[in-house]
Amino acid sequence: MPTPNKPAPTGREVPFTEKDGFIVSKTDLKGTITYINRAFMRIADYAPNELLGQPHNIIRHPDMPKTAFRLLWEHVQAQKEWFGFVKNMTSSGDHYWVFANVTIDCENGKPVGYYSVRRPILNRKALEQVEVLYQTLRELENRQGIDAALAHLDTLLKEQHLSYNQFALKLYRSA
Repeated sequence: MPTPNKPAPTGREVPFTEKDGFIVSKTDLKGTITYINRAFMRIADYAPNELLGQPHNIIRHPDMPKTAFRLLWEHVQAQKEWFGFVKNMTSSGDHYWVFANVTIDCENGKPVGYYSVRRPILNRKALEQVEVLYQTLRELENRQGIDAALAHLDTLLKEQHLSYNQFALKLYRSA
């Protein structure tokens, strides 16, 4: 199935709140969407036939650093869960922020895909910190490459004595 043209970012944020519930999706091992819930369709403003069979990155906002997704793939391919802040894009180019948890889906002990459950970010101060970090990572990626951005993040995590997941969870839970 061909991937639809991605819209240009509008800069408008779509609210995603607790009353919206969780956004849930499932992909195969290559990241192709195989399941979406109604909250996903409503917030992202896509019909099921526009998402099912498409790469999950159809909703990726260009403001997201490649570093975050490199870490995500490293975690899930090692059959570890991943937590992180993600800026996604709707079908119209608007955006919404989520706190994502991605886990492996196994059948008969063999990996067959990934589940992603996304919840709203209630702490705007945490989100502001993430936006600054992501801007720094994107700038490093653009100037020096993804390895420089990964090294910067690794230094930041070592200074705080945290793994990436611990860092993301601590920030998400901060008040």
